[in-house]
Amino acid sequence: MRDEHITLTAGDAEVDVLPGNGGRVGGLRLGGVELLRQGERFGCFPMVPWCGRLRDGRFRDGAAVRQMPLNAPPHAIHGTARNAPWHTARRSTDEAVLTYDLTDPWPYPGRVTQQVSLTEDALTLTMSVETYGSSFPAQLGWHPWFLRSLGGEDVTIGFEPAWQEERGEDHLPTGRRIDPEPGPWDDCFGMPGGVDVTLTWPGQLQLKVTSREEWVVVYDEQQEAVCVEPQTGPPDGLNTHPRLVTPLEPLEASTTWTWTRL
Repeated sequence: MRDEHITLTAGDAEVDVLPGNGGRVGGLRLGGVELLRQGERFGCFPMVPWCGRLRDGRFRDGAAVRQMPLNAPPHAIHGTARNAPWHTARRSTDEAVLTYDLTDPWPYPGRVTQQVSLTEDALTLTMSVETYGSSFPAQLGWHPWFLRSLGGEDVTIGFEPAWQEERGEDHLPTGRRIDPEPGPWDDCFGMPGGVDVTLTWPGQLQLKVTSREEWVVVYDEQQEAVCVEPQTGPPDGLNTHPRLVTPLEPLEASTTWTWTRL
């Protein structure tokens, strides 16, 4: 299961899907050129049932306080699904559908479904969280690691957020919204019209990351790669902007990467 490897193709685009390694996209190649940082922890992984850091690993659901393992002390980070095997529900030449059943340490039973769809000029990732029982708060998003260089000039990141979440010394939003500041970033931004971020490798490729969601984390503090992470709420959002999964209403989101050669 851990070694299962699915390759989707459309034109000269290829995508590797790794169900056994957290349901992540392990690679995206255009004309044989890899765009994603390689390695077991990289590629593009789903963040679910929460995104980014969860303060002290705790969140409140009504009167109950839930404790998650502190995998980034003193916080918990990026959910539980990226470290678990997923099940392949369906696959074809250009599409794969994966499922993951929420289990310990997450206290609520439910299912996550992720659809990976490839065309010649775009990759679309769609995810949903549904409950098997009671309602619960959740978040979802994606954490891609795009290579900073494709062999030429370094990538540039273009976007026009409405605000930036002020980041405290603990790397979590303080609750204040500030005017966007110049990078380098490990920060969450608000884009009320939907996430729209353009990555440009000069003279090579332009890739747009879009989503109907209004939250995006941009991380470019490492030398090898940059991250553009659309998500359904800010870091620590289970506490500050909870989205409820109910028997009648799952939590759903999608992101599309569209590319153009330069």
